[in-house]
Amino acid sequence: MQKIAALSLHVPEPEVRPGGVPDFTNVTIAPAGAVDRPPVDVDPREIRDLAFSIIRVLNRAGEAVGPWAGTLGDDELVAGLRHMMLLRSFDARMIIAQRQGKTSFYMQHLGEEAVSTAFRKALLPGDMNFPTYRQAGLLIADDYPLVDMMNQIYSNSADPLKGRQLPVLYSVKSKGFFTLSGNLATQFPQAVGWAMASAIKGETNIAAAWIGDGSTAESDFHAGLVFASTFKAPVILNVVNNQWAISTFQGIARGSAGTFAARGLGFGLPSLRVDGNDYLAVHAVAKWAAERARRSLGPTLIEYVTYRAGAHSSSDDPTAYRPKEESAAWPLGDPVIRLKAHLIAKGLWSDERHAQLEVELLDTVIAAQKEAESFGTLHSGAHPSTRDMFEGVYAEMPAHLRRQRQEMGV
Repeated sequence: MQKIAALSLHVPEPEVRPGGVPDFTNVTIAPAGAVDRPPVDVDPREIRDLAFSIIRVLNRAGEAVGPWAGTLGDDELVAGLRHMMLLRSFDARMIIAQRQGKTSFYMQHLGEEAVSTAFRKALLPGDMNFPTYRQAGLLIADDYPLVDMMNQIYSNSADPLKGRQLPVLYSVKSKGFFTLSGNLATQFPQAVGWAMASAIKGETNIAAAWIGDGSTAESDFHAGLVFASTFKAPVILNVVNNQWAISTFQGIARGSAGTFAARGLGFGLPSLRVDGNDYLAVHAVAKWAAERARRSLGPTLIEYVTYRAGAHSSSDDPTAYRPKEESAAWPLGDPVIRLKAHLIAKGLWSDERHAQLEVELLDTVIAAQKEAESFGTLHSGAHPSTRDMFEGVYAEMPAHLRRQRQEMGV
């Protein structure tokens, strides 16, 4: 009788571990301007190749080239650079505040600033984002007050959410920023449902869902794709592939699919990959998908190829699972530096203006920080009332909560 060999499992491994030499030779990057821009009403079956390439606009000389270029004017480009720099300055100050014990937790966006700030400019008032914790750029690019964001991070007496959310889990209905869930992947079915409701009510607003590469392994991601494709919901399904989940490289969640965008092909969705560190490319692809949704042509899945240059959070040490030099070796560069180079190439910017703006933005952030800290921080000053945790949940408070509140004397 023939002996049957024991079964084995394949466990994906990253290309390099701490102490090794970073290697991104497996990242296939199309030349800037090389990927065609299809008509908005294209049949998804005709653009399957876009799920495997990378749409880029900015070349290495800082020039905007190809069919995806031209969606932004000069003033909009300068504003985009300012938004990314402001987000980066905001992050730096809040990380320091966390280290000083003024807040318990923080998550920065270093290296990913273009994704959310550029995307926001492709939406209209009334559209709704269902973000993760690394899309604060949606608020920054929509001029939401820094002081209000800091108040939420400090959980102080002026916290708009009354201390009922973990720091950086914002909620701003007026800015189309749905209450942020720390249980990742919930954003996909929620956004699809919101978009379906908008269509059912005959409204004109679309939704955008956000998820990271690691969270695509959650069942909610796939459930969202099922409903989005079945009902052709007016929604943009965004996957931010920053190469790392909390401490797991993206190959674990991606499996053998090749790309995250390719997951949308099985659902019949137009699926695109874009250079997430190219502000112009992000905006162009987002605008294309938004127009498609607004014309009732259905959802679009977009994978943003980027890199998390910093730690996952203030509780994380990335040197434990990736080489220190990996960020510098990332082939798509830094989004701020690339847009700066483009503006200089156009004669709209200079190193001197850039340095001046850095100082101005730091002053703006420090002023906002001083104002926010006047309302208190985690361990000093006033805090939301204990009574607040009972409010704003039910239209009519249940009897057991009334009893608990009375027992607490609030």
